[in-house]
Amino acid sequence: MLCVVGCLNYLDRIMITTMRGSIMEAMPMSDARFGLLSSVFLWVYGILSPLGGFLADRFKRSSVIIVSLFVWSAVTWLTAHAGTYGELLATRALMGVSEACYMPAALALIADYHRGATRSLATGIHMMGVGLGQSLGFIGGSLAEKHDWSYAFSLFGALGVGYAFILAVSLRDAPAGAREHYPASGRQAIGFRDALANLFGRPGFLRILAFWGLLGVVSWLIVGWLPTFYKEQLELSQGMAGLYATGYINTMAMLGVLAGGILADRWSRINPRARILVPAIGMCLAAPAVFLASNSAVVTVAVGGFMVYGFTKAFTDANMMPILCMVADQRYRATGYGVLNMCSCMIGGIGLYAGGSLRDANIELGYIFQTASVMMLVCAALLYTLRPVKSN
Repeated sequence: MLCVVGCLNYLDRIMITTMRGSIMEAMPMSDARFGLLSSVFLWVYGILSPLGGFLADRFKRSSVIIVSLFVWSAVTWLTAHAGTYGELLATRALMGVSEACYMPAALALIADYHRGATRSLATGIHMMGVGLGQSLGFIGGSLAEKHDWSYAFSLFGALGVGYAFILAVSLRDAPAGAREHYPASGRQAIGFRDALANLFGRPGFLRILAFWGLLGVVSWLIVGWLPTFYKEQLELSQGMAGLYATGYINTMAMLGVLAGGILADRWSRINPRARILVPAIGMCLAAPAVFLASNSAVVTVAVGGFMVYGFTKAFTDANMMPILCMVADQRYRATGYGVLNMCSCMIGGIGLYAGGSLRDANIELGYIFQTASVMMLVCAALLYTLRPVKSN
C-alpha cells in the first residue's frame, strides 16, 4: 500500500521540473524564479521533517500518513488552479509542509510491522515506489505538451485524494504487541524536546547523522550536475544527457533497493551488523565506479560507472531506517528519521550550491565528482565503525 503512496509522493513533487517551458509560457518568469519553486519546497520540507516525524511518534502513524497524503494531494490539485507566480510559490511551500509528515511515518510504520528478517526488503519495496515516482516525473512534461501545464496537477491530485480514502479504510498501525515499548492502550505522551535530547544523546545517532548528511552532499551533487557532465564532457544532446542521467540511474536504483534489502535480510540471520555492512560495501563499490566514470571520455564507461553508483548507493535507501532502529529508542524512530531528512536536505542543498560555485571558478565537473567519490569512502568508514545499541 505504501509503495503506491511513495510513488505519488515523489511524482507530485518532481513533475514540475519537467514542464518548465509550459509553465513559463503561461506565467512568464526568470529561470531563478522558476528554480525557486523547487527550492522553497525543499527548504520547507527539510526544516519541518523533524516535526513531521515527531507527529508520527506521538500519534497513530497510519493517521499521519493518510492525512499527509490527502493534504498534499489536495494541494497538488490546488496547484493546477494557481493563476499567479505568488500563488504557485505558495502551493509549493504548502506541499513541503504536508509531504514532510509522510516519509518518517511510512518508514517507521514499516519497521513496526517488519521486525525480523523482512525489514530491509520491506523498506526496499517502499523505496522502489519512491524511485518509480522519480522515474515517472517525465509524465508531467508529456501531459503539459498534450494539454496544458495544469492538467497533470489536477489528474494526480485527484488520484491521490481518492487513494487517501482507500487507505482510510485499509491502513492500520501495527498491533500493540509489535511495539513492545508502547502500552496496549496507545502511545506514550512524549515531548519534542525529549525526543531530540534522547536522539542527540546517542553517539550512534550522531554517526549516522554525519553519514546521511555527507551522503546528501554526494547525492545532490550527482543528481544536480550529472546531466551537465554528460552534455559537456561527453558532448551528448540535452535530451540524451537527461535520459542517461535520470532514466538509467533511477532504474538501477529501483533494482538496487530490492537487492540491498534481500542481501541485508539474509545476511542478518547470521550477522547482526549485516544491515550496516551492506550499505557500507555499497559505498565502497560506488566510489571507484564514480571515480572511473568521471575520468572517462567514453560514453559506455561513464554511463556504466554511474549506473553502478545508482545500484549500489540504493543499498543505503533500503537499510537506513533499519539502521536507525539499531541505534535509536523505538519511541523516537520517526522523529529520528525526520532529523536525518532535514540534515540531508539542508546540507545537500548547500552541496548543490557549492558545486555551482566551483563551476563558476572553472573547476571541471570531473574533479568535483572525484571529490564526491572520496566522500563516499568516508561514508563507508562512518558506517563500518557503527555499533548497534539494540535490535528492536
